[in-house]
Amino acid sequence: MDRSISDNKLYGILAEFRNPKELLDAAKLMNSKGFKNYDTFSPFPVHGMDKAMNLRKSKLGWIVSGHGLIGLIGGFAMIYYMMVVDYPLNISGKPLMNIPAWIPVLFELTVLLAAFGAVFGMFYLNGLPRLNHPLFNSENFKKATDDGFFVCIESEDPQFETDKVQALLKDAGATNIEKIFDE
Repeated sequence: MDRSISDNKLYGILAEFRNPKELLDAAKLMNSKGFKNYDTFSPFPVHGMDKAMNLRKSKLGWIVSGHGLIGLIGGFAMIYYMMVVDYPLNISGKPLMNIPAWIPVLFELTVLLAAFGAVFGMFYLNGLPRLNHPLFNSENFKKATDDGFFVCIESEDPQFETDKVQALLKDAGATNIEKIFDE
């Protein structure tokens, strides 16, 4: 590693590309070179980026499904306890366990808990809330929400060597390369 004392706070190296195709090619190159701690940034989703970066499928679907199931089972247990065990009422001779009448409540609780699972699961998986990020220190990075296409290789990557990474990004066609420091 070529980390010097002045690079102790180095977060990573940020490179800008002209268009989504170049960004996608750069992501494929980073993946083929064995980099693991890198991310891409663009103002819109780029088709094929997940595959180019070799990302795993999201766990969010399982989180949402689990919360929805908890809502369904919890709602059923709650209604069963209230209508059959705690305070049974004979309404017009209908059975105490009148499931068709329970469907709206069960549906709403399933949807409510699944929505909570989606929101809070997304926050958890994305590491939010994070009020500041080292990339926000870059004036150039502000273009990521409008017309900029960026890749950032973090200094914690096992393959990271400052000169090697800068040369690799330049060869990949980066128009602007800068060091990002964690301040």
